[in-house]
Amino acid sequence: MSPSSETAHGKRLVIVESPAKAKTIKGYLGPGYIVEASVGHIRDLPGTAAEVPDEYTGEVRRLGVDVDHDFAPIYVVNPDKKSQVSKLKSLLKESDELFLATDEDREGEAIAWHLQEVLKPKVPVHRMVFHEITKDAIQEAVRNPRHLNKRLVDAQETRRILDRLYGYEVSPVLWKKVMPKLSAGRVQSVATRLVVERERERIAFTSASYWDLVGTFGTGRTSADAANPESFGARLVAVDGKRVATGRDFGSDGQLKNAATTLHLDEQAARTLAAALQQTAFSVRAVESKPYRRSPYAPFRTTTLQQEASRKLGFGAKRTMQVAQKLYENGFITYMRTDSTTLSDTAVKAARTQVTQLYGADYLPDAPRTYASKVKNAQEAHEAIRPSGDRFRTPAETGLGGDDFRLYELIWMRTVASQMKDAVGQSVTVRVGGRSADGRDAEFSASGKIITFHGFLKAYVEGADDPNAELDDRERRLPQVTEGDPLAAEKLTPEGHATKPPARYTEASLVKELEDREIGRPSTYASIIDTIINRKYVFKKGTALVPSFLSFAVVNLLEKHFGRLVDYDFTAKMEDDLDRIAAGQAESVPWLKLFYFGEGEGAGSAAEAGNGDGDHLGGLKELVTDLGAIDAREISSFPVGDGIVLRVGRYGPYVERPSAVEGEPGQRADVPEEMPPDELTVELAEELFNRPSGERELGTDPVSGNPLVAKAGRFGPYVTEVLPEGTPKTGKNAVKPRTASLFKSMDLDTVTLEDALKLLSLPRVVGTDAEGNEITAQNGRYGPYLKRGTDSRSLTGEEQLFDITLDEALAIYAQPKARGRAAAAPPLKELGNDPVSEKPVVVKDGRFGPYVTDGETNATLRKDDEVETITPERAFELLAEKRARGPVKKTAKKAPAKKATAAKKATATKAAATKTVAKKTVAKKTAVKKTAAAKSTAAKKVAVRKGAADAPSEES
Repeated sequence: MSPSSETAHGKRLVIVESPAKAKTIKGYLGPGYIVEASVGHIRDLPGTAAEVPDEYTGEVRRLGVDVDHDFAPIYVVNPDKKSQVSKLKSLLKESDELFLATDEDREGEAIAWHLQEVLKPKVPVHRMVFHEITKDAIQEAVRNPRHLNKRLVDAQETRRILDRLYGYEVSPVLWKKVMPKLSAGRVQSVATRLVVERERERIAFTSASYWDLVGTFGTGRTSADAANPESFGARLVAVDGKRVATGRDFGSDGQLKNAATTLHLDEQAARTLAAALQQTAFSVRAVESKPYRRSPYAPFRTTTLQQEASRKLGFGAKRTMQVAQKLYENGFITYMRTDSTTLSDTAVKAARTQVTQLYGADYLPDAPRTYASKVKNAQEAHEAIRPSGDRFRTPAETGLGGDDFRLYELIWMRTVASQMKDAVGQSVTVRVGGRSADGRDAEFSASGKIITFHGFLKAYVEGADDPNAELDDRERRLPQVTEGDPLAAEKLTPEGHATKPPARYTEASLVKELEDREIGRPSTYASIIDTIINRKYVFKKGTALVPSFLSFAVVNLLEKHFGRLVDYDFTAKMEDDLDRIAAGQAESVPWLKLFYFGEGEGAGSAAEAGNGDGDHLGGLKELVTDLGAIDAREISSFPVGDGIVLRVGRYGPYVERPSAVEGEPGQRADVPEEMPPDELTVELAEELFNRPSGERELGTDPVSGNPLVAKAGRFGPYVTEVLPEGTPKTGKNAVKPRTASLFKSMDLDTVTLEDALKLLSLPRVVGTDAEGNEITAQNGRYGPYLKRGTDSRSLTGEEQLFDITLDEALAIYAQPKARGRAAAAPPLKELGNDPVSEKPVVVKDGRFGPYVTDGETNATLRKDDEVETITPERAFELLAEKRARGPVKKTAKKAPAKKATAAKKATATKAAATKTVAKKTVAKKTAVKKTAAAKSTAAKKVAVRKGAADAPSEES
C-alpha cells in the first residue's frame, strides 16, 4: 500500500491528537492524505451534571456511570470539541479511508475508539501505530495498519470508570468532614499518603550525636605524584576490636541499636583518644584489592527519564513530559510513555555505529547489549525512549535549543552509552593501626578506586538523589603501600556528627517509590504529582515535597475510614487486576461490581466491614454511605505537646489550648499554611500564642469617635473601625465599618493611629480637570491607581496616594494609553511560530489573566498552566482548541420599538381606543408571564450550573 497513491485509493483522512503531530506527519505523507488533529480527547464522561443528557436522572446523572446496569458509562462530546468533531465529520465525508493514528498506549487506543464511535465512518477504518515520527516509520505504519485492540480499550474504560467512582464517591466525604472542594483519587491519595508518612517519620525522629576521628597519614616518600600520593586520609573504624558507631547504628529514637558490639564515642571520648594517639607509631595492617566493574545503565523509560531529568536538569516530572512530548511530536525521539528498556535492532545498530565514530572501536562490545524490563506487566509502548531514526542525530546536529536541547542530549547520551563496554578498574581498602599512650588499639580505614578503562562512563554518568553520594566516575587514589609499611599521623581531628531524619521525597524519588511499589501507571506519575501540588496537599521547599497540614487531615480520614483504598498493596493489586483485564484474563463488569458493591449480600454493613478500623471487605458504595463513625473534629486534630493541639479548620491550620481557668476561653493562633509540619514544636507554638492576637487597638477616630483597630485578616493585615453596639448590620439601614488594607511597607505591630486615619481617608480627591471631571487616588487589588470616570492609570508607589498633585495626575493622563491602558505591555514570554497560522505566539497579561495569542486567536491559560513553565506545544494546543470552538456568538440586540406617531387621526373612535387599551393590557400581562417564565428557566439553568460546579475532580 503506497502512502502517496491518491489515484488508486482516493483520499485518506489521518487523525492524530495534536496539531504539532499532525504538521510533522503531514510532511511525510503524499498529497492524497488529509492529516487533522482531534486536539486530545473528543469524548469522555460528563464533567458536570449540566452535560448529562436529560433522560438520565439521580445517581447516573451525578456519577456519569449507570452502576445498576453493568456500570454503563455515559459518554458525551466535550463542549469545547463539538466544532472540531463537526470539522472531522465534514472531512470524513470527503474521504475514502480513515486512519486512526493516535498514540499506541491504552489511552491512545481509547481515543481512537471514541473517534470511531462518534464519527461513525462508512468507509474502511485502519488503526495506524508507530513509536517514532520519522518518514520511514510513518510510511511503514500506513502500509501495515491493524485493527483496534478492544482489550486495551476495555482496560482503559474500566480504569476510567474506577477512577470516576473513587473520585466522585470519596471526594464528597472530604467536603463534609474536612473542607469543601477537596479531591480524592485512586493514586493521588496514595501518593499523598507516602509524603505524609515520610513527614510523620521526620516528626517522630530523635537525632543522635556521635563522634569519630579523621586522620591524615604520611608514607614518608618525597617522590610522590598524582598516581601515588604522599599521604592519604582515613577514618577511625574500631577501638580495641569494637566497631565505632556511625549514623546507621542509631534508630529513629536516637538510641544505639546494638550497644554490645558498637562503641559510641562522644566529644570528650573522641578528644581524649585523639590526644592519646599523638605519639603513636602507625603501620599498614592490611591491603585488600578487588577488581571494579560497572555496566552501562539501561536506556530510558518514562520514570527513569523523569528521575534523571530531575537530578541533572532540575526539571519537574510535568516539565520533563512536556518537553519530551514536543521532541516526540517533532520527530526527534521515540514515544515517551513507555515501560520498556528494549531497543529495536535498528536503534542498536545506530547506537553502535555512533560509539565507533565518537569513541573508537575499543569502546564497542563484541555483541549488542540487551536489557530486560524491570517493570512488571510493562504494557505501554514497546521500545525505550531514544533518538528517532536509523541514524541518531548528535545534539549539535538537531538545531534544538534550551530545554529541548538539554533533554534530547540526555536521552542521546544515555542511549549511546547503553551500547558501550563496561568501566573497569580496581577498588582498594587500606587498614591502618596503632596503639595509644593509654594502651588502646585504634584502627583506621581508607577506601580508594582507580578506573583503568572508563568504557561507557566516557559518554554518560548517572546522577544520584543523595547530594552527598559519590558518582560512578569519581576516582579516589591511595598511595601504593603494603602490609607492615610504617605511617606517620600528620593530623588527627575529632569530628562530630548528628543523625538526620529521613529525607523528604523529591519528584524524582517519589516517582521511584511509586514505581517500586507498583502503584499506578508510570505514564501518569507526572500528572499525579502535579495534581497533589495544585490541590495544596503538597508544596515545594526547594526540590523537596512537603505535605501541608491539610493533607494530614485528609490522609488521617482516609486511613481510619477508607483504609483499604489507600493501602499500598491493595492499590498495587488493583493495577494487577486492570492488567489482567487488558490481557483478557479477567472481565471488567464483575470486577467493578466487587469493588463498588462488595463481595455479595453477606458482606455485612460498612461498620462491620471496616469503616473505622482501616481495612474493609465491603464495597465502596456502602462505605461512603455510612459516615456516622467519622468525627470531623477528631480527624483534623493533631497533638503538638503540653496540651497544645493543631487543628485544620476550613480557613487554614491553627493551634489552640484550653484555658487554665475553667469556663474561660483558651488560646488560639493561626499557623502559616506553608510551615513544614515537622517544624511545629511546642516552643514554636508558644511563640505563635505570644504574637499579637491580630487585633490591636490604635486609638479613637477624632471625627466619628469610633475606636480604630488593626487586625490580621485572611487576606492580610488591615485597619477598621469598631461601630457602637446596636448599629444595624443587616437590612436597609445596615452600616458597614470603614476598612483599609495596610500598605506593603507597614507592619501590624507598628502601625499607628495616624497611619490608620490616612488609610481610611482613601480614596482621596486629587482635583478636577479642565472639563470638570474629578480625579481620585485609590488603592486597589492590583495596587495604587488614579481614576477619572472610567479611565484608570496605575501609580508607581503607595505613598503617591497621599502626595500626588493635580498637575502630576494631569501629566499622567496626558500620556497616550494603548487599548485603554497606559501602555502596551511587552509579552511575558515568546514561544515561536504557530504550526497552523505560522505567526509568532506570545504570552500576554490580560484583564482576566495571562493568555497566549498569535495575533489572530487568543486563548486564556488554564488553571494548571503557568507562564514560567508553559511550553510552545501547550500554547499551540490551546490556540487549536480555541479555533476549533470558533468565534463567540454575540447575542443580537433587539431594536427598540418605534414610538407611536404623536399625531393620531382625529377620526379615531372611542371604541377603537378602548380596544387598543384592552389589547395593550393583555399584551402587558402576556409579557409579564413570558418574562417570569424566562426568569424561571434562567434560574433553573443557573441552579444546574451551580450543582455542576461542585463536581469533584478525578484521575485520568
